[in-house]
Amino acid sequence: MPPVGAAPPPPSPPPPRPRRLRLVAVLASVLIVALAAVGLAVVRPGPLAGWLGGDSPTAAAQSPEPDPPVVLAGADGNAPLPTPDGVRAALEPLVRAAALGDRVNVSVADVATGQALYGTGQDSPTVPASVTKLATGVAVLAARGPAYRIPTRAVAGPTPGEVVLVGGGDPTLAVDKNGFYPGAARLDDLAAQVRKALGGTAPTKVTVDSSLFSGPVYEPGWDSDIPTGGFGAAITALMTDGARRDAAEARRTAEATNHAAERVPQPDLTAGRQFAKLLGLSGADAEVKRGTAPAASGETASGTPAPGAELGKVQSLPMVRLVDIMISDSDNVIAEAMARQVALAKGKPGSFAGGAAATDQVLGELGLPADEISLADGSGLSRTNRISPSLLTDLITLAGNGSHPDLAAIFGGLPVGGWSGTLDERYQAAVTKAGAGVVRAKTGTLSGVNAIAGLVTTADGRLLTFAVLTDRTPDTLDETRQALDRISSALAGCGCR
Repeated sequence: MPPVGAAPPPPSPPPPRPRRLRLVAVLASVLIVALAAVGLAVVRPGPLAGWLGGDSPTAAAQSPEPDPPVVLAGADGNAPLPTPDGVRAALEPLVRAAALGDRVNVSVADVATGQALYGTGQDSPTVPASVTKLATGVAVLAARGPAYRIPTRAVAGPTPGEVVLVGGGDPTLAVDKNGFYPGAARLDDLAAQVRKALGGTAPTKVTVDSSLFSGPVYEPGWDSDIPTGGFGAAITALMTDGARRDAAEARRTAEATNHAAERVPQPDLTAGRQFAKLLGLSGADAEVKRGTAPAASGETASGTPAPGAELGKVQSLPMVRLVDIMISDSDNVIAEAMARQVALAKGKPGSFAGGAAATDQVLGELGLPADEISLADGSGLSRTNRISPSLLTDLITLAGNGSHPDLAAIFGGLPVGGWSGTLDERYQAAVTKAGAGVVRAKTGTLSGVNAIAGLVTTADGRLLTFAVLTDRTPDTLDETRQALDRISSALAGCGCR
């Protein structure tokens, strides 16, 4: 979803270390988060469908929408700054909680000034789990831009009637209007374009070109149950509905299953078979094989499309919307596709290794400490990923800096404590309720690994950024999450002076 406004850009800031960055504007989707040097407000958005690619009524048929109501109170840009001693006094007893294990690395900073307020192991690379998606989101927004759309194309094959379906890496591509992701590009639309382009030539065969992505389809550092557990999938340049086997069932059960769903083992071939059926092929003719699209060579003497000629193209939702979904739903498949988009934008292979190397490169180009991040994937499923808490608080602050306005979109999908996304059911206990509605953050969970990073407004109205990474936690998930939430809730409930 698009940013809907922005404050005037501030003067060019100094580099993010030491952290002296000023937050000027953040406006994006699922939540519209307006962050500015003078405050912050979060409001419920209007209808989602018509904003950048969704099915919607015509403008004439729509009634005027009222201004969205405020959900979170605005931060006071003149609020007193917490002191390092005050933050330390509030947090140190909580950081030592047994439920967090014996390695707890923390970074807290003031967003408006960039001043570091508290740290313990803040520069130590730690297993981040899904908090990795913050780095992936910033990198892809920087590399591709928030308006970029991923194409899926169909071209003429080497024989009459042969159609080559060329994957561009859109993980949200749908078969038809019943797809999992609202507003996604659709194969039935592409099939209609192909039939028109072929004219009197009947489709005879579909070949799948998914060669844009290379290397293994599963990252070697993933736990053995990831390919079959419903949260990961084979990562290919062509897939429909994030490789879900049954999009309608997955959509119906998404909330109850935390978006876990059965995935197909060969997403590119599955998409090819779906496309063949949409072109009217059946039986043996509907079977597909992998191949490579021929280079374009003009038209034949008869005027029919020559091998390689484009027969149709559909495009994904804008990058800003894909990043929103990735963060709010912690969608691992979208995250891996986004990492490969970073790789392709930087001229690297569309692979796990290429995406990791390109993300590291982009973050370094943004002035972030690249020596404090080492990635193997874009989703955080790999246990070999390492990110320091201070890099995360630097990254969050930089994303709100007016010198890089495209990065502001990273805030749109951040879950809000006690209200949305992966924080919907957290911040409910008496000891954490101070964080409900004022903590907005990305979470990360693997067995033995629990993390959270984001923003919090103090009782005085000061906007802070925080990151807490733990990768040696006991098998007490509920207690560990509550211990994490108590840290950000303590910041929310105090002036810390």
